[in-house]
Amino acid sequence: MAKAKRTTKFVCQSCGYESAKWMGKCPNCNEWNQMVEALEPSKKSRSAFNHTGEPSKATPITQIASEEEARVETNMPELNRVLGGGVVPGSMVLVGGDPGIGKSTLLLQVSAQLTLTNKKVLYISGEESIKQTKLRAERLQVSGDNLYVYAETNLEAVQETIDFVKPDFVVIDSIQTVYHPDVTSAAGSVSQVRECTAALMRIAKMQNIAIFIVGHVTKEGAIAGPRLLEHMVDTVLYFEGERHHAYRILRAVKNRFGSTNEMGIFEMRDIGLVEVANPSEVFLEERLEGASGSTVVASMEGTRPVLVEIQALVSPTMFGNAKRMATGIDYNKVSLIMAVLEKRVGLMLQNQDAYLKAAGGVKLDEPAVDLAVAVSVASSYRDKPTRSTDCFIGELGLTGEIRRVARIEQRVQEAAKLGFKRIFIPKNNEGTWKVPKDVQVVGVETIGEALKKALPD
Repeated sequence: MAKAKRTTKFVCQSCGYESAKWMGKCPNCNEWNQMVEALEPSKKSRSAFNHTGEPSKATPITQIASEEEARVETNMPELNRVLGGGVVPGSMVLVGGDPGIGKSTLLLQVSAQLTLTNKKVLYISGEESIKQTKLRAERLQVSGDNLYVYAETNLEAVQETIDFVKPDFVVIDSIQTVYHPDVTSAAGSVSQVRECTAALMRIAKMQNIAIFIVGHVTKEGAIAGPRLLEHMVDTVLYFEGERHHAYRILRAVKNRFGSTNEMGIFEMRDIGLVEVANPSEVFLEERLEGASGSTVVASMEGTRPVLVEIQALVSPTMFGNAKRMATGIDYNKVSLIMAVLEKRVGLMLQNQDAYLKAAGGVKLDEPAVDLAVAVSVASSYRDKPTRSTDCFIGELGLTGEIRRVARIEQRVQEAAKLGFKRIFIPKNNEGTWKVPKDVQVVGVETIGEALKKALPD
């Protein structure tokens, strides 16, 4: 009997768009030269995705027993906080970040810590041999009889090893190096990443194994491969920072088992990643006293208040159009605040270049940083420094009013703990909460009032 002919298709490597013919430009994402030929998988290789391995049926939600997800805590409170309280068995966590940022180091350290709870961990490397992984483990001073190392990229061999070892946790480093033999495209392609992730998700749910997978990122900073990869997993963590600086920031951008607003701070040392217990001190330790354009804000990162220095440099423009640049702060927010300062306070900023930065590589995207940004711009424009013990908290409205913000008591307590004596807050946030000792809370209603008190003539 003649063998059935398998048809081919063309798949965009950027977005996963499929077409029956080759095209130079993908009509979905408008990228050029991304269409790659791939064979349609045979029907027998397709299987129904089932999370339990048992036939499922529709059940009334009132008849489903609710259970608190059991979590396994690591010895890294920063990681536990970002994950929502620990690692959930049966979950799938995607960790992305730039090359050399410390993804493999973090997961190898976590793997060794999980073995201390009498759990088996299988570390699968598709980028290093087992000897190279052993050398890295010795440098990080991690070891354990329950830590298994395996170097393989064939997904079927990985599945067999998981069935043999029966681990409680699995680390895949990285998903772009793993390939499925039934998929004809190269490892790292859209088809391979999609099929391998689906197979690993099936293993995680059916065998109740928590799986960490490392994902490469593109030059724009997004996870390489189809966007579907981030939709399939339970948690997406981004490991950020400059390779030339010691500090790293771990953020959750998706978490089915916790908040996505949490942030963990780590410091890269010779023995690996070390937690930073008080990040506010780190972000403020190099602040120059008496410098104009410098303010401090108490920003909330999830449930934790973090004090961050905001720096502004305002100087006359040399060209017709003033230049605006912002690092760690939204560019549109900066433009809006400068427009309010020009309209409501009378600062002539239309012929001034403005450069703003959140020190320490932190990204500030909450409304409570508006007041600190506005005061830093005005301080640099007037060349008048604020007091080194001043802290600014508040949202700025288009009419120049300072609007209330959430969790004001936590923010003020964190600022007081680090020695700030005068804290500017919205007038409407003044209330029955307890003000720390030796701290002056200044309630302001407008940006004009705040500038008169913070930058007196």
